[in-house]
Amino acid sequence: MNMVRVLEKFGCSVDYDPEQTCCGQPAFNAGFWDESKAVCEKFVKENRGSDNLVVAPSASCIGFVRNYYPKIFDNSSLHNDVKDLRSRSYEFSEFLVNVLKVTDTGASLPVKATYHDSCAALRECRIKSEPRKLLEQVRGLELIEMADVETCCGFGGTFAIKYEAISIAMADQKVQHALQTGAEVIVSTDLSCLMHLEGYIRQKGVPLKTMHLADVLASGW
Repeated sequence: MNMVRVLEKFGCSVDYDPEQTCCGQPAFNAGFWDESKAVCEKFVKENRGSDNLVVAPSASCIGFVRNYYPKIFDNSSLHNDVKDLRSRSYEFSEFLVNVLKVTDTGASLPVKATYHDSCAALRECRIKSEPRKLLEQVRGLELIEMADVETCCGFGGTFAIKYEAISIAMADQKVQHALQTGAEVIVSTDLSCLMHLEGYIRQKGVPLKTMHLADVLASGW
C-alpha cells in the first residue's frame, strides 16, 4: 500500500487486479516447472494487450519475469507477449529513479539505517544505486554501508529450508555486519530477505528492525 501511496503522489494511476496470483517463481525454483508455467501463463495473460507499466515492490519477481519467462515461453505462442511484458516491468526503486526521475519523495525518518542489496535486485535486475539515491534524500535518515553488503542474506527461497544451518549462519553474518554500522534499521527492496532477517532478529532478540524501501519512502507525510 505504501508503494501505491508513493506512486500516486507522483501522478501515477494505479490499478490492482485482485484476481492476480504469483509470478510463478517459487514453484519454478523448487523444480515444478510444469506447474510453474501454468501460473506464469496466467500472469502473462492478465497483463497482455495493455500499455500499462507493471511495477512491483519485489526485485525477485521482476527478475524472474525478465530472466526466466523468455526461457519458459521460448518458441511458444506467448513469446511476443512475454517480450512485451518484460519491456514494461519494473522494480519499484528503478521505476521511481529511472522512469519517473524521482529521487526525493518528501519522506522523513530520523533513523540510522543500512541497506541490504538483495541478490535478485543486484544480480538479476542490476539495481544498485537507485535505492541509495532515494534513501539519501530521506530527511533525518543516516545511511551507513555495512561490510560485505553484496553478500546473500541466506534466504534464497527453498534454500532456507533445504540448507537451514547454512541459511541461519548467513543471516547471522548479515545481521552482525548491520550491527557493526550502528544502524537501527535494515532496509531492502525485497520482503523475502527482510522476512528471513526479521525471523533471525526476533529469535535472537537483536536490537534491529527491518523496513521495506516503500515504507521508508512513505514515512513522514
